[in-house]
Amino acid sequence: MDTKTSAEYVIDIKGLCKSYGEFDVLRSISLSVKRGEKIVLCGPSGSGKSTLIRCINRLEPHDAGEIIVDGIELTDDVKKVQMVRTDVGMVFQHFNLFPHMTALDNCTLAPMRVRGMKRKDAEAKAMAMLERVRVSAHCAKYPAQLSGGQQQRVAIARALCMSPTIMLLDEPTSALDPEMVREVLDTLTLLADDGMTMLCVTHEMGFAKAVADRVLFLDQGEILEDNNPAEFFAAPRTDRAQKFLSQMIHK
Repeated sequence: MDTKTSAEYVIDIKGLCKSYGEFDVLRSISLSVKRGEKIVLCGPSGSGKSTLIRCINRLEPHDAGEIIVDGIELTDDVKKVQMVRTDVGMVFQHFNLFPHMTALDNCTLAPMRVRGMKRKDAEAKAMAMLERVRVSAHCAKYPAQLSGGQQQRVAIARALCMSPTIMLLDEPTSALDPEMVREVLDTLTLLADDGMTMLCVTHEMGFAKAVADRVLFLDQGEILEDNNPAEFFAAPRTDRAQKFLSQMIHK
């Protein structure tokens, strides 16, 4: 293991490849993420963004290359995978809340089952996290009783209840009505301000400008640009990124 990973870098990826049949989704991706960095991944549909972050907690097994997360290399070793998943929060596009459980119970389930927390302690933690994302007043409601924005904030609180060192977010606002997008982005901005290491797949370029330390632009399974937001948005280096940004502006 590269010694830089254990201290400065919380994620270190080298030569990552992933294919579905003959389709190469990721082509020799290399990426290092410092602790506390906020990284936005953008690019056209099918560029490999979601697959990349899903590989980081082994929701998608990679075909070749190396992924080290907080000093642990992800392989077929189930124990190592579980260790990484315990410390890596994941927020999905479609919330994935359990419909038969209240917001509070959705948040207490993993801490009790995975971390062995007592219910009283798990509920105290859950209420604190629901308060953090401003939905504690809805703790007794079921997902069907919540708006899309509220459901996504509960999903974020659920991830936070595991005290993750890293948050992975896969297009967290794309399933929301436009008026609900802002409340979720505001929540993510608060997390970023608190120093959480975050990798977020999103098309919300305003969020990228305001929060990201780095913007990665992917196309056809490759990282074509890796730059700070100011330079990426002012002067993208590749024609492909220029075209993408132009399309986003005129949407």
